[in-house]
Amino acid sequence: MTAELFRDDSYLKTAEAVVREVRADGIVLDRTIFYPTGGGQPGDTGHLARADGTRVAVADTRKGEGGILHVPAPDQPVLAPGDAVTLELDWARRHRHMRMHTCLHLLCAVIPAGVTGGQVGADRSRLDFDPGETVFDKAHIESELNRLIGEDHAVAPRWVDESELDTKPDLVRTMSVKPPRGTGRLRLLEVAGVDLQPCGGTHVARTGEIGRVVVEKIESKGKRNRRVVVALA
Repeated sequence: MTAELFRDDSYLKTAEAVVREVRADGIVLDRTIFYPTGGGQPGDTGHLARADGTRVAVADTRKGEGGILHVPAPDQPVLAPGDAVTLELDWARRHRHMRMHTCLHLLCAVIPAGVTGGQVGADRSRLDFDPGETVFDKAHIESELNRLIGEDHAVAPRWVDESELDTKPDLVRTMSVKPPRGTGRLRLLEVAGVDLQPCGGTHVARTGEIGRVVVEKIESKGKRNRRVVVALA
């Protein structure tokens, strides 16, 4: 399997790796800093560079059988197994995803309702909630988000035994998707004093790094689905 360097350090912008496989659906490396599409967060883009100057543009990153797939853009040079490459992340795009993904964790803390879906974007993101009796006040939600951002809470992942899900089922806020099990370990994302829940995505180290956000709109997507769209200001 591909060693997932981004799990422990979301701020890695470059790293060295070796090509393990070149397949029709993508390039598999022995290690990577590229995040694969998952948990509502898009896959990373960037480049794989060989020492001879050959550069392969990565248009998407996905999970695949036997490792993470780095999907080349059309008409790129062909790499071979054994090639040593330098990974160059499209950092500006990734960092916006980190800011937005962390903001969605704050949104979970502000709105006390179950999450039915979500999507992270570079400029705007959304979470869908089962509203129940929750009142969705746009101005209040925006004010609370920016208060938590301004308080500059520490944000960090930590690993626990997956049996925590049995003793603390309320850790899981998503109603339709449950964290994968079977590895024995569970990755939690903690916003100190604010939120704690399973998450495999990439995040900023402190909420202040998100910057000011706006709640663009709140939409009804059915009797049991209220959508909240937030954007970087």
